Amino acid sequence: MSVLVTPNPLREDRDWPPAPPEVAGFHRRMPAYSPTLLLDAPDLAERLGVGRLLVKAETRRMGLPSFKILGASWATYQAICEHVGAPPARWGNINELAARLAYLRPLQLCTATDGNHGRAVAFMARLLGFDAQIFVPAGMAAARIEAMEWEGAKVTMVPGDYDDAVARSAEEAGERCIVVSDTSWPGYETIPAQVIEGYTTIFAEVDEAIAASGLEQPELVVVPMGVGAFMSAAVTHYRSGSHRPVLVGVEPSDANCVQASALAGGLTHVPGPHRSIMVGLNCGQPSPVAWPRLASGVDWFTSVDDDAARGAMRDLADSAVVAGETGAASLAGLVALLADPAAREALGDLSGSCVMVTVTEGATDPDAYEAIVGRSHDTVGRVLTAMR
Repeated sequence: MSVLVTPNPLREDRDWPPAPPEVAGFHRRMPAYSPTLLLDAPDLAERLGVGRLLVKAETRRMGLPSFKILGASWATYQAICEHVGAPPARWGNINELAARLAYLRPLQLCTATDGNHGRAVAFMARLLGFDAQIFVPAGMAAARIEAMEWEGAKVTMVPGDYDDAVARSAEEAGERCIVVSDTSWPGYETIPAQVIEGYTTIFAEVDEAIAASGLEQPELVVVPMGVGAFMSAAVTHYRSGSHRPVLVGVEPSDANCVQASALAGGLTHVPGPHRSIMVGLNCGQPSPVAWPRLASGVDWFTSVDDDAARGAMRDLADSAVVAGETGAASLAGLVALLADPAAREALGDLSGSCVMVTVTEGATDPDAYEAIVGRSHDTVGRVLTAMR
């Protein structure tokens, strides 16, 4: 097993401004919005030696199998407001918003993706009556491509890796095409920053669920990192108030660009090919707009291999949580962290502590999920009764 656990040498105790309050209000007007589940996993907690293990399960969000729609929807809306020069006239739901924006058609939304972000952008385009163009790296699973095509997107496979797909998508920007990327490059920072803002709704939901249940806030939070947008949202939330848990980031061993950048003291490219089954994390370089928060706000970095991800998928299934390969990365990273002697000594006794892992996707490739877990995703968590 290939595992690397390192403290963040760039960590600073600094404040970051919170996300705008209107972000969560925007999401409440999205179709089928409801907070995702915050689950208790007592068996896993006992096995790992922590007091309580909470799982924020982003496995079904507005009908999609990941959290990405939160960032894609808010960034798309803000980009359209910028595109037309003002917010649309008052609207109460997505159908009214689409009607207000009908005069913009034909308009295209474009992005690069390893799967979930692209589907979220395509979903948003479909809701608004726009076209969608999605660029994907070579070798993407057919199930993920078909899911984007089902949303009405044109999907183009680019020779090379995710970073090559990002470069290709950037070429599409124009008067009739808005690029909605979750990573940034020089001259393109505003929309990726708004994607990050969109993700903060997840942690606001966690706070609300904990307050409603009377539980203690988590003392350690584990978040998967690709280009770092989701972790940047975690830093935004947990480094803007009085509650400041230990933040742990997780990456694949051969695409640990955030960890490598922290150890190098600045943005570093990890060359491909990136072939981890944790496809949503197969990124060669952190997003520059996310990097300042990652560098200052994350406490520990862990990079894990595919066997660790597979094991975490099976463990989560045993706790009735369906987690795809990328979605299970947080638990894999937590297991690696707790197995590392230096980390355990630094963290101290966690036997009475609350720990939270974020599961960022469900079974986005059902066939691969069944091959790894040994059963279909739609049977996980069900109680089967034999009838006589």
